[in-house]
Amino acid sequence: MAQALLPAATATAERGIFDVGINEKLPLNQLLILGFQNVFGMPGMFVFPGLFGRAFNMSPEQIAYLYGMIFLVSGFTTCFQSVGLLRLPITQGPYVGSFVGLLVLGQLPDAGLAVAFGSFFIACVIWAVLAIPVRNMSFIALFGKFFENRLISGVMVILSMMQIAIVSMPNWIGGPQTPGFPLVNFAAGLISAVIFIGVTIWGGLWLRRAALLSALILGTVFYACFIPVSLAPVASVPWLVVPKFFPFGFAVRWDAVLVFVLALVPASIGSMALYHVVAGWGNEPITPMRMSEGCFAAALGSALGAMLGTFSMQIYPDNVGLLRTTRVGSRYATFAAGLTLLVLGCCVKFDMLLVLVPVVVISAAATILFGIVMVHGIHLLHEVDWNDRNLVVGGSALMIGLGGLFVPPETLQKLPLLFQLILKQSAVTGGLTLFVLHWLLNRGQTGSVEQK
Repeated sequence: MAQALLPAATATAERGIFDVGINEKLPLNQLLILGFQNVFGMPGMFVFPGLFGRAFNMSPEQIAYLYGMIFLVSGFTTCFQSVGLLRLPITQGPYVGSFVGLLVLGQLPDAGLAVAFGSFFIACVIWAVLAIPVRNMSFIALFGKFFENRLISGVMVILSMMQIAIVSMPNWIGGPQTPGFPLVNFAAGLISAVIFIGVTIWGGLWLRRAALLSALILGTVFYACFIPVSLAPVASVPWLVVPKFFPFGFAVRWDAVLVFVLALVPASIGSMALYHVVAGWGNEPITPMRMSEGCFAAALGSALGAMLGTFSMQIYPDNVGLLRTTRVGSRYATFAAGLTLLVLGCCVKFDMLLVLVPVVVISAAATILFGIVMVHGIHLLHEVDWNDRNLVVGGSALMIGLGGLFVPPETLQKLPLLFQLILKQSAVTGGLTLFVLHWLLNRGQTGSVEQK
C-alpha cells in the first residue's frame, strides 16, 4: 500500500502548492479558459493605453493602435517566457514605471513623444545587453543570488505591490468624471470581488480555474444594467492593425535614457523576486542565470514595445496571484495566454471589444490578486530572523518606499525630473535602500536570515 501511494506523493512534492505542475500539460478547453482568464487578469492592458492616448488627445484610431501593440508585444514576450529561456508560467504586460516616464517626458515642451520613446528604446537595449550571459555570468545575475535571502525577496515583493496599487483600488472607485461614480462603480467592483473570492474558495478544483473570468463577466453584466456599454467603438475601427516603427518619431536625450534605465532596475529586481516565488511554488529549481535570462527576454520585449510605440514588459503580479488561486502552474497555460494576446492584438475590433469591460470591474479583481501576492511577501518575512540589523534594513526600505508615494505634487514639481520619477516608484526608492543597507549592515554576518 505504501508503495502504491509513493508515486502520487512524489508527484505532489514535485508540484509544490500547484495541482497542475509547471511542466504539466492541460486539455485544450482548459488552456483556452485559463488563457482568456490570464488576459483579463492584466488591468494595465486595459487601463494604460486608454489613459495614455487621452492624455495626448489621440484619435480613437490611434488609441486602438496602442491597444493592438500592447497586446502583440505582451503576447510575444509571454510566449517566449513560457517556452523559451525562462520556462516558467510568467505573463508579461505593461510596466507602470515606463508608463509614468513616457507620460511625463512626452508632455515636456523640450522633449515630446519622439524623445520619450527614442530614449526608452535605448534604455531597453542597454538593459538587455546587461542581461546577456557571458561565461555563465551577467550583470543582472549578480542580483539573483540575493533572492535566496527571505528578507530581500519578501520586501521586494511587498514594494512591487505598493507601486502597482495605484491601478487597483483607485480605478475601482473611479473619479467624479467617471460614469457610475461612486455607487455603481463600487457595487460592480464589489460584485466582481465577492464572486472571485467565493468561487476561488468554494468553487472546487475545476470551477476555481474560471474564478476570475466568472467574476469579470458577472461584474460587467451588473455594470451594464446601470451604465450602457456602447458597441460603437468596435464598429468604427478596422479589423487588422498594421505595426509601425517609431510611430511618434525617434530622438534621444541621455538624461531621459538614465531615467528609464533607473526605472528598469527595480522592474527586473521585482521580477526576479517573483520568478523565485513562482519557482518555489512549483518546487522548480531556479538559478541566478536563469532569472537573468528571463530579464533578458523581458528587456527584448520592452525594446520591441518602444519601437512599436508602447510600454515596457514586466511580470504581472496579479497573474502570479492567479497562479496561486487556481493552483494551476502549467507554463502551457500562460503560453496559451500569449497566443491569445497575439491573436487579439492583430484584430483591432477584438481589442476594442475587450476594452468595453469596465475598468472598475477589472480593478476590483486586481485588488484581490495584488493582496494575495503581497501577503505571500509577508509570509516570506516570517522566515526572517528579526535581529536589530534586519529590523533596520527591512523597516527603512518599506517606509522610504511607501513614503515616496505620498510626496505632495507641489513638492515634486520643484524637484528635477529624475527625482520626480524616482520618488513615485517605491520599488526604486525602497529597493535601493534595501540593497544598500543589507550590503552595509549584513555583510559578513551569519544567521541574518533563518531558514525555518
